This record gives sequence, structure tokens and C-alpha cells, in this order.
Amino acid sequence: MPELVDALKAAVAAGTAPSPDLRLALAQTYDPSVLRKAGRALARLTDPDGRLRPVRLSVVAACTVGPLEPLLRACLVGAGALPAIEVAPYGTFELTLATGGFDHAADLLLCLLDESYFVPDDLDVTAPEAAGPYLEERLAQLSGLVGAALRGTEATLVLHTVPLPRSLRDTMISLRTRNALTRLWHRLNAGLLALAEEHPQVQVVDLVGLLAESSVAARDQRLHKYADLPYTDGALLILASEVRRIAQARSGLSKKVLALDLDNTLWGGVLGEVGSEGVELGGLYPGKSFQDLQRTVSRLREQGVVLVLASKNDPGPVEEALSRHPAVLLRPEAFSVSMVNWAPKAGNLHKAADTLGLSTDSFVFMDDSDFERGSVAAELPEVAIIDSSGEPAQLVDSLVRHGWFDVVELTGTDLKRPELYRARSLRNDFSGGFSKAEDYLKALDLRVAVEPVTRFTVARAAQLAARTNQFNLTGVRFDEAATIAMIDAPDRLALTVSVTDRFGDEGLVGAVWLERTAERWSVLNLVLSCRVLSRGVEFAIAGRLAALAAQAGAEALEGRFTPSAKNGVAAGFWEKAGFVPDGDGHFAFAPGKAPDPTPSWITLVESAESTETIESEERQP
Repeated sequence: MPELVDALKAAVAAGTAPSPDLRLALAQTYDPSVLRKAGRALARLTDPDGRLRPVRLSVVAACTVGPLEPLLRACLVGAGALPAIEVAPYGTFELTLATGGFDHAADLLLCLLDESYFVPDDLDVTAPEAAGPYLEERLAQLSGLVGAALRGTEATLVLHTVPLPRSLRDTMISLRTRNALTRLWHRLNAGLLALAEEHPQVQVVDLVGLLAESSVAARDQRLHKYADLPYTDGALLILASEVRRIAQARSGLSKKVLALDLDNTLWGGVLGEVGSEGVELGGLYPGKSFQDLQRTVSRLREQGVVLVLASKNDPGPVEEALSRHPAVLLRPEAFSVSMVNWAPKAGNLHKAADTLGLSTDSFVFMDDSDFERGSVAAELPEVAIIDSSGEPAQLVDSLVRHGWFDVVELTGTDLKRPELYRARSLRNDFSGGFSKAEDYLKALDLRVAVEPVTRFTVARAAQLAARTNQFNLTGVRFDEAATIAMIDAPDRLALTVSVTDRFGDEGLVGAVWLERTAERWSVLNLVLSCRVLSRGVEFAIAGRLAALAAQAGAEALEGRFTPSAKNGVAAGFWEKAGFVPDGDGHFAFAPGKAPDPTPSWITLVESAESTETIESEERQP
């Protein structure tokens, strides 16, 4: 795909970030030779308009890295990141980790390993069981290095399982001894995977499992012997793609919404031609493949992916087929928004985004029609598009292989998200019965709780920091490690915001991070899900912060606003809340003296446990 590389070069030369359609084309390219060239072309990429999310990545390796750096760069840009990549010098793997000789401001620290780090030079090929204690010792040493490296940094450290080279395994001519070594090696890789459970900042890629399902060779013996490069370009691309998925999840670049066609996507055949009883679904191939896709989509929904139905059909037959067909796994209530009509799908996706209160760059669209995919790509280039027109047996792989919806950790809000957005549609319908917005808001019976972050809610707070772009006042994205550090810090405070109304519990929808002294409290960042905007929740948060600062005896509460390409909706918030600008994007409020900005239609819910927690923190020296 030389045209893709040429287009990327043109964007770099023009001093702009690649357009969304170019980034998506890059994200869906799996040819390592193309991505290697693309990564080199992007080496001097700049982003003056702030369209990309900055990601700092350090690489330390127990071998040479080969083309890993350009492959990583291409994958990260494809995900919407602006990567800054630093590679530690060859031969300094243990020293770099032990001494922290890498960028401590990095978001990710990737450790590239091969079997030479673990295999003893004097391996007894007649009795490989004797190598067991050595492998355990090397794993323990690596765990110690990981712990040392993570001190003083909030980076996510990425490890991977290590393939056992066939040349080493087949050197053993005894089948039993060969099996014994393989068993030890599986135990070693299980130990590597377990490091993610021992260290919250560690993620482990199962490179061995991924290679087993791919068609690429793990090793080029000539390059290994010549340059100490243990992995082929294809294997390195698999690893780079998984690092991209981790960065994508950590940085809040994952998608939230899956918009699906029906005909020849969720079932085989055209409903309008064959009727609900004639569509291919369930049973033998190809119906089994379409049902497998529905099962996968249902599983994604269970984990928080919001579903939108986007089909050119008459609503009646679709309702009947989804409700009554015995093999359907996605009933009508599975979809938070249903756009079943004959209007252009690009417009329908735009309307669905408005209904959900989300931007279209959080959408993935799956359709079998070349025309529909092309139309959406032309009008909404930020939407990720999946072609469902090919082999039905490949539908599930086409949907999940890119990791569009990955998150670092599932939270309670993730599990409830589809129903939360379905309730949003009900609220929109409910609002149509009121002539005044304030009457509607009063009828909602809104209740807002602002409470300290706990170790049970810290993952959701970090997720909100990573994924919230519109109502994000400063753009400072406090991750889980940084937020945990604030829980016990006397001069810091991290809070979560939850909302309920007559339609149910919205869950944790906002978070606040503060720096505080006896005289002044400063809001380092405040983020709020777009799901609850336009209800005055942000002003209730400001009111609660002012009350807490007044209780602590602070004379001033300071807010900040840093404009970005996406947070225009939050511009002017502090002034509307009664804060006075004092220059450089800072705003001041006098707790206990200035009027309370909490809207009259919102009830602030204050738990005794919350108040006790904050007061005890304030009393800490």
C-alpha cells in the first residue's frame, strides 16, 4: 500500500496529524513491511492542533529490537496516539530496570524478552528437569527488576510470554525429556502471566498464544545469529499490535458503541425478500456463523459495549424477527438505540450519537454493503468500519481482532453501560412532555453524590480520566496509580461523582482531583461523562467542592481550564459557577461567601461515611 505511506509522508511534511480515515487505514493494515515503512515516515510527526493523544513509550530489551520501534509508532498512530518512543541501549536490560534508567514520565515501559534470558548455558538435555530451579530463580529475578523499575513511575510495564524455540526443543531426541522441558516452559510462561496479578501496573501479552494462531514464523534463524534478533517482523508486529491495544485502553482511545447492520451481518439473507422465517441463523453453516456473531456481540454488550441497530428495513418485520425468531440472541431490548428506516446510514449514526450523547469517533460500524460503508467513511471518517460481506466464518474475528473496545479493567459502570444509555433514550422521550427545561429537570428528581475515591472505585475514576474528552477541564489524565497515591496523601484529594434520577442509577459519571493546603484548594482536573451533561450536575459538583473547602477552613477554591480540540463544551464553566478569572486559565471562588452554584433541582446526597473520610484526611499532619 504505497499510497498509504505516501499520504502519511504528505501529512508529516505538512506538519499536521494524519486525518481520521488515514489513521483507520493504518490501524487496519496488517502487513509488517507496510507498517515498517509507515512508522519510519511518521518519525517526525507533529500534532499542532492536538488531534492525537500523546503517549510516551520506553523500550528495554534483552536482545536487539530490530524494526520494533517503527512498527510500534505506526500501530500507535493508527490508534490515535502521538507516540514518543525511547529505546534503551543494547545490552543494558537488567541495569536499566534495576536503576530506573528510563523515562519515568513514560506511559508505557515495554520489556522485550527471548529465551536466552531464561535458558541456562549448561542445560542438561538428558535431564531438563534440573533446569526447573534455575528458571524459577530467573523469573524471581525478573519480578524483582519489575518491582524496582516501577518505583517512582506511574508507567504501565508490559511483558510478554516467551516462545520456546523449536531448535532447542528438538535438540532433545527423547520424547519424554522433550515433554519435560516443554512442561517447565509452560510453567515459566504461566509465571510471567502471573506477574500482572502481583503488580497492578503490569500487563502481560500472551505472545506464545498469539503466535500459535498466526501464520507468521516466530524466528528467522539467520537474523537471530547475525544480529541477536529473536523475532521476525511478523512476530514483532503481533507484539506491537498488542502494545497498541494496551496503550489504546490506558489512554482512553477505545470505542464505546457498536452499530450493526442486520441483513448479511447479524443474519444471512435479506429480510425483506425471504421473511423472518427464511433468514439464515443458527443450525449448520452459514447460519451457525451468524449466530456466533450475535453471541459475540451479546458478550461485548455484557461488558459494557453500547449497541446501535442501523438497518435499512421496515421496522415491523425487524421487530417481529428480533422478537420471535428462535435463533436470535439479540432481542430488541439489547439495542440502546434502534435506527431502522430507509434514511442514509451516516445520518442515522449521527442521530444515534446525539441520542446517546456521545461523539461519532466512539463508534464502530459493521455492514456488508460497500455503498453503506463507503458513505459512512466519506461523511464520518472518524467511525471505525468493519466489512461483514466476506466469509461468514470470519465475522467474529473481523469484529474482535483489533480490540476496538478494550479497557484496562472492567468497572461496575461498564457492566451497566448499555442499560444506562437505553435509559437515556427513555429520558429523551420523557422530556418531550414538558414545555420548560427546568420543569423537566425538576421532574427527574436528580440526586448527586460526591465522595472520596476508594480502592473499589479507583479503576472507574482512572477510566473516566482516560476516556473523557468533552467535559475535561485541564486534560490532565490521572491514571490508577496516580489516583491511588492521592487516597492516602494529606495534601491531595480524589473524588468520584455519582448520579441517580427517576429512571435509575447512572453510576459513577465524574471524578475530581484536588491539591489542598490549609488556605487554598485547587482543582487539578474535573471530568464528567457527557451522558449527564445539560442537567446541571457540574454545578452541583462545584457547590459540593465549595462546601468541603469551607468546612476545611480554606479561604479560596481555585479552578483551572485548559482548552483543547474537544473540550469546548466545558469553556466558561467556572465563570457560570461563580468563579472569578484571575488570569492564565485560573479561576477563584470564596467558599462560604460566594453564592452556592448548586441548581435548585438537584439534591446533593451526603453520606456520613464520606464526610468522616474527608474530615479525617484533613486532620492528618
